[in-house]
Amino acid sequence: MKIFLGSDHQGFQLKEKVFAYLVKRGYVTEDVGGKLLDQDDDFPEFAQAVALQIIGSTDKDPRGILLCGGGQGMAIAANRFRGIRASVIWDAFEAKMTRNDNDSNVLCLPARILQDDDSAWEGIVETWLNTPFAGAVRYKRRNAQIDEL
Repeated sequence: MKIFLGSDHQGFQLKEKVFAYLVKRGYVTEDVGGKLLDQDDDFPEFAQAVALQIIGSTDKDPRGILLCGGGQGMAIAANRFRGIRASVIWDAFEAKMTRNDNDSNVLCLPARILQDDDSAWEGIVETWLNTPFAGAVRYKRRNAQIDEL
């Protein structure tokens, strides 16, 4: 599994923490930006960068983690791309459910909520990365329907 990370200025500090956490645990991780804290950057640029990396990846199970103030903007932008299933997640239970049921391939983290709670975002990230897609026929059918919209 290769993990692509992206954030705007509001998620930048948390992205740096998440990146270090993933690398320390041996995950193959690529930071697609922002590379420097820039108060004038715009989140759609980074959502697009992560989405395109996932879509173009030859990895068996590429994933993305996007961070911004509330997570919603990143999810809206990333979900514009066919094959991307981005979810805003704020706790480990929802991380499990979005992987199990929806085969979410992009995790959007709300930095305003999680920035100062390492145990919360660590639990979310680990749960999301380690929960397999259940693969139920109805889940596959629904994901296919989404891609046809």
